Amino acid sequence: MNKICVFAGTTEGRRLAQLLAANGMDVTACVATEYGQTLLSPSECLRVRAGRMEPEEMERMMRQERFDLVVDATHPYARVVTENVLAACQAAEVEYLRLLREESTVPDGAVTVPDSAAAAAFLDATEGTILLTTGSKELAQYASGIRDFGRRAYVRVLPMEASLQACQAAGVPAGHIIAMQGPFSEELNAAMLRSVSARYLVTKESGDVGGFAAKAAAAQQTGAVLVVVGRPPSREGMSLSAVLEEIQRRFGMQLYPRISIVGLGPGAEACMTGEARAAIARADCVVGARRMLAAAAPGQEVLEAATPQAMAEAIQAHPEYGSIAVVMSGDTGFYSGTRKLVQYLPEHPVEILPGISSLSYLCARLSCSYEDVACVSLHGRTRPIAEEVRANRRIFVLVGGSTGVKDLCRVLTESGLGAVKVYVGERLSYPDEQIRTGEARELAEQGFAPLSAVLIENPAADRAVGIGLPDSKFCRGSKPEGMVPMTKSEVRAVCLSKLQLTERSVCWDVGAGTGSVSVEMALQARRGQVYAVERVQEAAALVEENRRRFSLDNLTVVSGCAPEACRELPAPDRVFLGGTSGRFREIIALALEKNPAVRIVAAAVSLESVAELTACMEAFPELEWETVCLFVARTREAGHYHLFSGQNPVYLFTMQARSGTE
Repeated sequence: MNKICVFAGTTEGRRLAQLLAANGMDVTACVATEYGQTLLSPSECLRVRAGRMEPEEMERMMRQERFDLVVDATHPYARVVTENVLAACQAAEVEYLRLLREESTVPDGAVTVPDSAAAAAFLDATEGTILLTTGSKELAQYASGIRDFGRRAYVRVLPMEASLQACQAAGVPAGHIIAMQGPFSEELNAAMLRSVSARYLVTKESGDVGGFAAKAAAAQQTGAVLVVVGRPPSREGMSLSAVLEEIQRRFGMQLYPRISIVGLGPGAEACMTGEARAAIARADCVVGARRMLAAAAPGQEVLEAATPQAMAEAIQAHPEYGSIAVVMSGDTGFYSGTRKLVQYLPEHPVEILPGISSLSYLCARLSCSYEDVACVSLHGRTRPIAEEVRANRRIFVLVGGSTGVKDLCRVLTESGLGAVKVYVGERLSYPDEQIRTGEARELAEQGFAPLSAVLIENPAADRAVGIGLPDSKFCRGSKPEGMVPMTKSEVRAVCLSKLQLTERSVCWDVGAGTGSVSVEMALQARRGQVYAVERVQEAAALVEENRRRFSLDNLTVVSGCAPEACRELPAPDRVFLGGTSGRFREIIALALEKNPAVRIVAAAVSLESVAELTACMEAFPELEWETVCLFVARTREAGHYHLFSGQNPVYLFTMQARSGTE
């Protein structure tokens, strides 16, 4: 195991130590104070050594531990410590790398001074309140160099006993001490400047990671003069990303950050679990969509990304972060981008922390359970929602968009489900949360907030989805019956049985006619997709009318002649061939090309079609064939009697790859 020592006096140093340990390296992290020790989490691979060391102690430790590498990640202003670490490495003959924080651009209008003494001299000649953010070490120098220091100066220091003692020794009144641990956002810095009416903000050029950019922006926002203490001359160093690249090259390994995917719940911070808060607090960076970042990570370093792919790209573009929290709305296992994000990061160590789902939250608000609730998401998806409501007594729907709930209720009303009871939860968990209740037909006329959650109750639901619907259920058009062909109910039932549809089947109905088979396919394949291919425009219009009549979002009408109209369609797993204009062979060949395991059922009523399909049996010997001749007779009235009238026989050909054939 590779042994590395990191002098972790900076944020980057702590990130590096934790990242190396998370990837299995034996790491010793050296920090100067007990407070610095609390910022690191010891583990099996990470030991933390707290306390200042003299050069001799450093050398002795290096000789005893026999490190493969020492990384000096101390503060840019800790010049003496850097020289001591380098000297100890040279004496102990240990390789040395300097991790040096990149410099920030000092904005125009800022006052730049070489050291704290020069800063005190400049401020002594001014009037107005001062906010000092340079730490506690140089407080005595500022106190002795600035007249009326106790009245004018407010100091921001770490919440440590040593820092408070330094403030007391410098004569800083208790009401002028701000003891806080960063990072501090621009907004928080600006709020502090305004709260003390500061005319001057004093800071070191500590780099963007050290919060310099946020301080500079806050000073500009509030009109305070930025006084910058420049960096002391120091050895050249490398950025964190460059140090990581060098370590990977030297030790021949790939380093991956520790990733926590965190479910935030409905949105408000109050609904976050303690585990989620802890994961976010310990992360070096938080990744997520803007709304989630605003709720979860005020003041932390963030990377804005809304989709799983964008999140993965952001993570991979920033190897300098040893620990990353990715924040997701709701629950990580409930219509979340978590599953796809994990697929984008196959080699990264990932922990997944669940959150409170909008389903459980809404049901809690309604004082009801949810073990019998079917769940659907319409956020960025299309689903045959009317059929879902017909099939389930209770259904939960995630709805997106400003008109999502209104559109949902309109579809239900147009589908004959206007009387179902609908509960709409808007801005769940926020102070302006609202839950509205009513029938679908009533709510179809109202407006709702985006990303609403909906619970629908349909006491009349029936899960059974039969086959062979009555012919009267379908629109046949205004012309005399027979102008547009329709597969009759009894034949349709047998065809659907032979197709052996699944809930997620992708189907072609070629020569759809009125679309009766297409409609029943779509009803069976509720979570799949059906493409009704029809070359006659009048018939295609009837298919579309029947699609609307049954409210089938998973049925698409394709106008055109097969097989040409099918070439751009997704590969099917089920195909029904009704009218093909004598092109059975070409259509079967295309379907097999797209999916060799496709199951095909063809119906023929003419001798010519039967002959062509019989020839296909020889043309496609790799298929297993079944043929059925179906005779159907229906009763008709003849005076006082009812007689059977036979319909034309229908020949059904079923074909599929033989068992064991790819």
